[in-house]
Amino acid sequence: MTSAPTHPVDNLHAIRRELKAALIEARRETADVVITAVSKTHDASHILPVLEAGHRVFGENRVQEAMEKWPPLRASFPDLELHLIGPLQTNKASAAVAFFDVIETVDRPKLARVLGAEMAKQDKYPALYIQINTGEEEQKAGITPCEADAFIAQCRTEYGLTIEGLMCIPPAGDDPAPHFALLAKIAARNGISQLSMGMSGDYLIAAQMGATHLRIGSAIFGAR
Repeated sequence: MTSAPTHPVDNLHAIRRELKAALIEARRETADVVITAVSKTHDASHILPVLEAGHRVFGENRVQEAMEKWPPLRASFPDLELHLIGPLQTNKASAAVAFFDVIETVDRPKLARVLGAEMAKQDKYPALYIQINTGEEEQKAGITPCEADAFIAQCRTEYGLTIEGLMCIPPAGDDPAPHFALLAKIAARNGISQLSMGMSGDYLIAAQMGATHLRIGSAIFGAR
């Protein structure tokens, strides 16, 4: 965005205008791309105006923070959709399954196994995305691209999971386009339709390259 207004709702409207123009240029439909408003560290007073403006899809990094913040908001807006976009420890898997609609950070076999067991136990089935470490960064979570096909197959056959999407976070400073292209390629050959890629600094590129979900935080809510 070239010049962002200061209010979250104004920011969201500005993002939608720029996104619409980018999608027209890429010959994609606006309805095919969802903005996941990343509300981590922002309190309910910042989130409520965005909900009241009609937005319903939000992303949180931490299970505990989300569980403390969202129940009153969900009571008032029961149609909202919450995505877990931060790392998930196995000891929080039960709470994550109970609380979130989408878990975007399935990144290792042990977590996949625990999630499968918890979903069966609770009879609740949030959508699952696998996090791909497209930059193969040692400090970052995610399945490496060369292991992605085998892990997707393992999730489906060994753990009985339905994998609905992939997500990635390109390395800081890298051109994000090759990372987005790689994620889309892995998804296509595995029959996966949802792509969570693109954040505040590169969401227009991601949208033009096939993203279905854009994780936008600071461009909506401002700096944390």
